Amino acid sequence: MRILRLKDVIEKTGLARSTIYKYVDTGDFPKPISLGGRSVGWVDSEVHEWIIKAIEERDYQDSFNR
Repeated sequence: MRILRLKDVIEKTGLARSTIYKYVDTGDFPKPISLGGRSVGWVDSEVHEWIIKAIEERDYQDSFNR
């Protein structure tokens, strides 16, 4: 299991820091885990699943727009 730091999550998703935390607050993005002190990270597989879900939702919406 790999833990991603915020910089890695930003790079992997293309989202801004503020957007990531906004989505976390609304339950639309995986919650970070504490790494000790003020450090947090995200489970790579959870972020990957979020990306896959976003792609599936896009494709589902596209099927109605044809």
